[in-house]
Amino acid sequence: MKYKLMSDRNCKCILYLMVVAMFIGCGTHTADTDPRIDVTLPLAHIGSTDIDMDLLNSYQRQPDSVIGFYAEVRKMFQSDRAARFADNIYLVGSAERHNIKHLGGPMLGNVAHDRASVWVRTIKPSPVEVKAKGLSGQTVIASSKSSVHTDLTAVVELTGLKPATKYDYQIFIDGECLPLKQQTKFTTFPLPEKKGNFQLAFGGDFHKSGIHNIHLMKQIRQRGNRAMILTGDSAVDDRNNNTALHRSDYLLRDLSPAWQGLAAAMPVYATWDDHDYFDNDLSGVPEGFTAEDVLAVREVWTQNWNNPGYGDGKQGIYFRTRIGPADVIMLDTRSLRKTPNTKNAFLGDRQMAWLKQQLLQCQGPFVIISSPTMWSDYVTNAKDSWGIWDAEGREELFSFIEKNQVPGVLLISGDRHGTRAFKIPRPSGHTFYEFEVGTLGGMPGPDAIAEKAGDLQLFGRANIKAFGEFEFDTTKTDPRVTFRLVDERGSILEEISLLQSQLTPGG
Repeated sequence: MKYKLMSDRNCKCILYLMVVAMFIGCGTHTADTDPRIDVTLPLAHIGSTDIDMDLLNSYQRQPDSVIGFYAEVRKMFQSDRAARFADNIYLVGSAERHNIKHLGGPMLGNVAHDRASVWVRTIKPSPVEVKAKGLSGQTVIASSKSSVHTDLTAVVELTGLKPATKYDYQIFIDGECLPLKQQTKFTTFPLPEKKGNFQLAFGGDFHKSGIHNIHLMKQIRQRGNRAMILTGDSAVDDRNNNTALHRSDYLLRDLSPAWQGLAAAMPVYATWDDHDYFDNDLSGVPEGFTAEDVLAVREVWTQNWNNPGYGDGKQGIYFRTRIGPADVIMLDTRSLRKTPNTKNAFLGDRQMAWLKQQLLQCQGPFVIISSPTMWSDYVTNAKDSWGIWDAEGREELFSFIEKNQVPGVLLISGDRHGTRAFKIPRPSGHTFYEFEVGTLGGMPGPDAIAEKAGDLQLFGRANIKAFGEFEFDTTKTDPRVTFRLVDERGSILEEISLLQSQLTPGG
């Protein structure tokens, strides 16, 4: 169902109240918290100033200074489609009035055994310094600068860190230590060849409602996960080419205590899907928009995440990295799409060629390939999945993995609200496994069980708030990975263990 805001203020208020009445009771309340504001997905998609203010306070009321600041800046972004964080006298004045010291971060990213990146957004162009102190007493200091060009973001690269070591860190802007309520600690990854246990979390479809869920974020942190992979629809909802509102939605994310607690303590790796790209089911250069619109949205994306890379540097946002024992390849299945069922329609020619090269270079015992939309075609008549757009390209990719016996391949996806797991049997006798986790926001969606899948579906869950985990055990001759589905209370809803040999063609 789509909603369009009316220009008349009274009509807007009436529409807002009608939708609230229509969907009241759809959200869930957690018994151990105060009653909260439930903002449903249709309301979040509308995303008016009033709705966004409700989202800000949806799990806990924010301090008056934060509420006042966001209310003013949100209205500014609404009124000026060209508005940026940088060169914005109104934003600087509002920050001064409400005693806001910075606009976003810290957000961790690109962690390895010897490095980590820290993302921060300042109020004006400023030098940014990060001091990290390890348990052994080692102190590493690195600096960068935010600028008008980066829309006031700075990414500080900490290098020379020690493997598997916990670090406390502080941030200094213009030489002053930034006061932060969230814990600023992280642990570097072990050496790539080190055997042991390693755990990471993943999922999609936070949307603007779920990203404030303090209970889910706390579970992700407390269960020993070392990184978070976000498969799409994470912070921005249906803003199309209105880059000012993209920025407003990212500010809403960065003011959220739930998000702050996660991003400051655990590296985040993200790709986009339809809603944080343009709008529902849109891809490529959508009808009515231009290639320049796509580049503008991409620029905002690259300024608001802390990924190891972004496509080829000019187009796309795909990348490969190493997280513990797993090579992780995060695909861009939105911005480079072409006409369905043409050559490389889903990924584009350049990304497909890049993907094959990366698969040959993977050295870990496991490989995670993230597709924001589903690999299999059983849910909602395969709407927006690989099979509808590029069945030939999917076959080419699977055959390439089989021919080169790429080890330990795990397929993850999102987009279709709910969580499901599927076996994808191949004529070769090999079976791929897909774990589709679209329950970060607990949004309503298709039926949990896809009848067309039959016994190829391992489980299905819907209308829950949950994330996925992979726990890797590389101490064994045949390394093992265990998938768990964990809800916001910490309950394990599903658990599946697989051996590397099961995930390797010819294994």
